[in-house]
Amino acid sequence: MTIRVCKLWWIVSLVFCALAAGQQPAKRTLSRAGKVLDVRTGKMLSGQVIVVEGDRIASVGPAAEIKPSPGDSVIDLPNATVLPGLIDAHTHLTFDPHFGYETLAISVPREALTGAHNARLTLEAGFTTVRNVGARGYSDVALRDAINAGDVPGPRMLVSGPALSITGGHCDNDLLPYEYHATSDGAADGVEQVQHKVREVIKYGADLIKVCATGGVLSKGDDPNASQYTLEEMKAIVADAHRLGRKVAAHAHGAQGVIWASEAGVDSVEHGHLMNDAAIATLKKNGTYLVPTLYLVDWQRENTARANLPDYAKRKMEMVSEVGKNNAKKAFAAGVKIGLGTDAAVYPHGLNAHELAVYVSLGMTPLQAIQTATINDADLLGWSDKIGTIETGKWADIIAVDGDPLQDITTVQHVRFVLKGGEVVKNEYGK
Repeated sequence: MTIRVCKLWWIVSLVFCALAAGQQPAKRTLSRAGKVLDVRTGKMLSGQVIVVEGDRIASVGPAAEIKPSPGDSVIDLPNATVLPGLIDAHTHLTFDPHFGYETLAISVPREALTGAHNARLTLEAGFTTVRNVGARGYSDVALRDAINAGDVPGPRMLVSGPALSITGGHCDNDLLPYEYHATSDGAADGVEQVQHKVREVIKYGADLIKVCATGGVLSKGDDPNASQYTLEEMKAIVADAHRLGRKVAAHAHGAQGVIWASEAGVDSVEHGHLMNDAAIATLKKNGTYLVPTLYLVDWQRENTARANLPDYAKRKMEMVSEVGKNNAKKAFAAGVKIGLGTDAAVYPHGLNAHELAVYVSLGMTPLQAIQTATINDADLLGWSDKIGTIETGKWADIIAVDGDPLQDITTVQHVRFVLKGGEVVKNEYGK
């Protein structure tokens, strides 16, 4: 009897200790900021302290109202402007700027390792969350899981796995001849096949679905103006994805593909460089986000030799470059919802924030441009309750820059401090 009582006491003691350990208060970090930008209103708040407990923001308020406690970590940013961590809704972290046949020599495992390198660059550039829209062999799923496990540093990731494509379409393997019978992981044709493919990529870890609705620029033998999936096929893709709790991003350049993607109910259209007024009106009517990916045009023009595009891609890049910015400007003026996305991998990773300056050059205010990379992208990703603003209860994803980005948007190209989930990733200001 005594032995049983002792065993019971020992078990109860272990449970109590475990519960007590679980109730230990989370580590507090106080970030004392010279200025904090409220990205909803554009107000610049001075002398604020952001209190972080664990990986969440516990409170934000004037410095005089928040007193440090013993054991608190204090980060001083007295001359900096603090913003929420930025979001990029269109990345390819597992790819680098390699084009044409040279891509055939790169294995899926190598792409996953490339992704680990690019994830760090992207995070240190101030992008604490990305949506990765297209990767071979589920290498982006592996990268996301490694980041979440703390194995490698990187932004929070929502990933699509392989992009869905018609046979021979923009996201299919179109470089090898017939005898290799090479197709991409996401190739599917017809309603039944695309439904199966949506379910398959979700099975293997996709957070969202990427679909190639038109031809592309970097693919061989297709036309960016030409729609690829039919309206019926895209409706089937969206229906299955939404029923299974996944959003859909559609690569689309040409007007018909943009219209069909929007009418099918996709959550965002990527690029839209060759759309017309009717396509813009359709995006506006349906509340479809446009993710315009415009800085790549500038980078390709300024780095022609370095880009080393194959001739077929060079011709198509020139075609979309001629009209892409003007069409985006029309969409901005029409009030289409805009999310920031870069297509990083078409140019080097880490330059993502250059996209913001392009938006300002096309008529956005600096605040509107910043909103595309914060509250707008948070809404597009379905994470408005987690990211996009510096508010109580959200993840402690914070960046800091010198100067005032509302006066000079290029300041966000030089991020000097990054906090992700309450952990300091980069601090050029010292402690």
